[in-house]
Amino acid sequence: MSSKEREYDKKVLHLESLKELKDRKFQKLDDSTGKWTLKEINEQVIVITGASSGIGLVTARMAASKGAKLVLAARNENALEKLTAELKEQGASVVYVKADVGKEQDVKKIAETAQETFGGFDTWVNNAGVTIYGYAMDVSIEDMKRMHDTNYWGVVYGTRIAINHFKERGNAGALINIGSLFGDRGTLIQSTYAPSKFAVHGWTESIRMEAEKEQIPVSITLIHPGRIDTPYAEHARSYLDKQPTHKGMIYPPDAVAEAILYAAENPMRDMYVGSQAKLLNLLGTLLPRFTDKLMEKWIPPTQYKDQPSNNRENSNLYQPGYGLHERGTNQGWIRSRSMYVKMSKHPILTAAAAVSIGIIFLTKGKKSK
Repeated sequence: MSSKEREYDKKVLHLESLKELKDRKFQKLDDSTGKWTLKEINEQVIVITGASSGIGLVTARMAASKGAKLVLAARNENALEKLTAELKEQGASVVYVKADVGKEQDVKKIAETAQETFGGFDTWVNNAGVTIYGYAMDVSIEDMKRMHDTNYWGVVYGTRIAINHFKERGNAGALINIGSLFGDRGTLIQSTYAPSKFAVHGWTESIRMEAEKEQIPVSITLIHPGRIDTPYAEHARSYLDKQPTHKGMIYPPDAVAEAILYAAENPMRDMYVGSQAKLLNLLGTLLPRFTDKLMEKWIPPTQYKDQPSNNRENSNLYQPGYGLHERGTNQGWIRSRSMYVKMSKHPILTAAAAVSIGIIFLTKGKKSK
């Protein structure tokens, strides 16, 4: 088939989809919840940006193990090529796209590849992200703009493409945006990173309301990860003299991948990975001044190791970072799972357990009187 014929077919399909949208309203399959019914993972085509390391890499491997077809995107083509070969050897259907999500044309190329290879996609995960360690007044405007190109505009480009795709085809799909605990609450040292995630959170909430109002068949989820054991700090652009890291309670990237894939099958508004993410959100809302003081004391020493930093030269802000590493070199209490994610997946059982515990304590209190 020639390129002109393919282009004609695309236009015909597009016009047919628009006519179908005009002739009918979308029907929600579960009127009791008002939520869309999503496909099982093993029936889905999933797009993952930032798939060459960390959360994206773990999510790709986990999704492949569950039978999903994958479209993987990142700037590190060598890592993507090796990952694709690895997953294909295990029987997965995978295609990769070298792409910089800070460039709209590259994001369009991801969607085009999904359409040409699998006939579209069912879940789009906006995961790609970069960070900067340094006090705000030390960081160059150029570096800040570059970070926002990836963290915010990359999400905007992916969101618009995903929503238009689901709207045109008429079948419900999932859009999953990766936020941060620092998208709910400002911070020190990553003070230029936090606003990029605040923007993602505001964008996600706003576009969700517009999609609901227009009855567009899309479930939009915002993931709020706490501190995660990935090469995040190693990839960071740093203005610090010491090596960036995470310290304290740290969660595995598997917990974030678990939340992502759960949201791909079950419409969720928000999912917090790690109780610290939810706690910081609540503290900042209820006790803002206390939270300021707490973070001023607590945050700085948890952001770096006692060794020299070389991150300014080796960061992934302007070039691909090293790939195929799920974990970082963080120092702290690295958990094996996130109980908060487990509870989010089973809210009724969690509520029942909480009520039961409350009844037990009340009963004991009455007996002791």
